[in-house]
This record gives sequence, structure tokens and C-alpha cells, in this order.
Amino acid sequence: MEFKQAIIVREDLKISVGKLAAQVGHAAVSAAEKTRREKPVWFKAWMKEGQRKVVLKAKDENELKEIMAKALKLGLPYELIVDRGLTELPPNAVTSLGIGPTPEELVNKVTGYLPLL
Repeated sequence: MEFKQAIIVREDLKISVGKLAAQVGHAAVSAAEKTRREKPVWFKAWMKEGQRKVVLKAKDENELKEIMAKALKLGLPYELIVDRGLTELPPNAVTSLGIGPTPEELVNKVTGYLPLL
């Protein structure tokens, strides 16, 4: 079985490349840690396979939350990232979503239609 992690970011946010990279990092680490706690077999397999991940884009906060709802419905571990507002964004700005790592066929059911960032 192949595993991967999906990180989805909002394309409507006007932020620097560095801020974007930080938000992707937050989503990747937070979702991986949640998976490690909730689905340790998935996490270990993903680590062994090379930690495959994909970064995708959603139109806006609404689409990001729709994707999150689909992940929840399938029982996939995820983390929604909300910025503290210390630099470029206002407090409580939703920036990104990390899903998994999960079996590839499951995460593709939720994110398979999204374009790459």
C-alpha cells in the first residue's frame, strides 16, 4: 500500500513565499503528528516509504473547509492551520490544511480534483 500526505493552501491569500512555506510546514508537521497518534501503522508505513507529500491549492477558506469536512467524513486525520496574526495576516486567518499521511486512494478521494500549487 502506498501512503501520502496532502497539504492544501488557500490561493486567495496574498502572502510572501516565506510565509506560505511556513504555513505548509505547520500543516505538514501538525497533520503528521496527529496521524502518528491516531493511525500509527499509517504513519510508520509513510515514513518507511519516503514521506511522500503533495501541496495543492484551494480557492478560498470555504473550499478548504469543505475539503476538511470530506476528510472528517472518511475518518482521515487532518489539521486545519489558523494563523496567530503576528506577521502578515490578521489573527485567526485560516491558511492551510494538512491531511494524513493516509493510504493514497483515500486522500485522493478528498483531494484528487485539486490543482498543484
